[in-house]
Amino acid sequence: MGLYLNPGNMAFRMVVRDDIYVDKTKLISYTNSKLDKAKRYICVSRPRRFGKSMAANMLASYYGQDCDSLGLFQPYKIAEDPSFKAHLNQYNVIFLNMQQMLSGAGNVSGFVSYIQETVIAELVERYPNLVKPGDGGLPNILEKLFRADKREKKGFVFIIDEWDCIFREVQDNVEVQKNYLDFLRDLFKDRVYVKLAYMTGILPIKKYGTHSALNIFYEYSMTNPKELAEFAGFTEQEVQGLCEQYHMDFEETKRWYDGYILKRIRHVYNPKSVVDAMLSAEFESFWVNTETYDALKIYIDMNFDGLKDAVIQMLGGVRCGINPRKFQNDMTTFTARDDVLTLLVHLGYLGFDEVNSEVFIPNEEVRMEFLNAIEGSGWNEVISAVEASEKLLQATLQKDEHAVAKAIDRVHMDTTSILNYNDENALSYVISLAYYSARKDYFLIRELPSGKGYADIVFLPRKRTEKPAMVIELKWDHSADAAISQIKRKQYTSALEEYRGNLLLVGINYQKETKEHQCIIEEWKK
Repeated sequence: MGLYLNPGNMAFRMVVRDDIYVDKTKLISYTNSKLDKAKRYICVSRPRRFGKSMAANMLASYYGQDCDSLGLFQPYKIAEDPSFKAHLNQYNVIFLNMQQMLSGAGNVSGFVSYIQETVIAELVERYPNLVKPGDGGLPNILEKLFRADKREKKGFVFIIDEWDCIFREVQDNVEVQKNYLDFLRDLFKDRVYVKLAYMTGILPIKKYGTHSALNIFYEYSMTNPKELAEFAGFTEQEVQGLCEQYHMDFEETKRWYDGYILKRIRHVYNPKSVVDAMLSAEFESFWVNTETYDALKIYIDMNFDGLKDAVIQMLGGVRCGINPRKFQNDMTTFTARDDVLTLLVHLGYLGFDEVNSEVFIPNEEVRMEFLNAIEGSGWNEVISAVEASEKLLQATLQKDEHAVAKAIDRVHMDTTSILNYNDENALSYVISLAYYSARKDYFLIRELPSGKGYADIVFLPRKRTEKPAMVIELKWDHSADAAISQIKRKQYTSALEEYRGNLLLVGINYQKETKEHQCIIEEWKK
């Protein structure tokens, strides 16, 4: 076994021996189906803590020669696949962790040279009769070894982890980035020795101009995971199983760690955070050991093209539609707000609804990091609104209409410089932000189909709270009475027919002339 050539199976063996291992070996079935075919080039991008390195080590353990991995994989799903034994430990694997390579190179200008020199040195040691120093670059040497293989010319399987580190570490060095992409293109494009190339990183492949330097790769990202959606993180079924095993509340787990909504499997959870929660028996943010606050703060501070407005809306539970297709797959080329929002999806700071092409703050863990970032960026008006939200909720539950109206007035005044306050949508954003703290006890549902229309905002209690449900109707320059009347007239409460607890009807109106809010709260008697 070597460092780069056939590194063995110890890394993956440690993973499956860990306290929690969720079986993702069926990924091998998919990669087996692409071996030695045109679609053998696979690039998978996911945020940090979503199992990228685990998958890379798993594939290296499965394909690599010089080790026996039959017993390692036998207990798992892949063992049932017809292709399992046909490809088990049958290939020379070249495994490159580019983050480690960049550290070893010492400087970015020598990055590509260092990769070639270190891998070639190992090939010279392994094949002294076939490879000599000075035989040329890495692609030429691999071609020579492939031609000299008298067996079946099985070729090489390439596993590249953290492939995009150069784009994150030296974001503005275009020359180094292009040099690196050219090296990868030369290593892979039209090379018959490539039986499979699997790259994983945070960012999709960088685009230059209208074409990518690596257009041979088929990309599977968090905005378009395609057939690999179930391997993007933990599925809801997998999380439910862990909650049962570790006696943890699934509803709370969902509130803290649910992230993406994908077409094929719907909800995808953050694997590392779920595991940490199960083992610690605590729900909290586990981002403290990763690059979170500082990295997120950079993009918060930009306030690029109305980003601040979007963040406030999302803190209030609103989703923002985006077009992720124009994103240039780097951390510096921004032409519109959507580019920044798309980057935040890839970095794991925003969830993405693949069905509706919308972004949102996905869970409590990430929401806490946004609050940390905006507090550090001086968004004091937003922090004040969030801090006051618990008092607003209590005033609503106590049916203190005057206190509710005044509290919303304050949030409106605090956020006027950020939000364009000119219609019911803007009022809705303010109300959602004003009731920020309610999320720990309620599901917030906007535009709920109900009766003869759509209820503006419904707060549905979580199972563990005895607080009443609330139906909130908003009016702009009408009256709070009109809002209450509309709830009753259009039978918005009918959507809660199966709900058995208490129910409050809340009508809120903003009066343009007085620039004040009005509130009426009634207890609904079924």
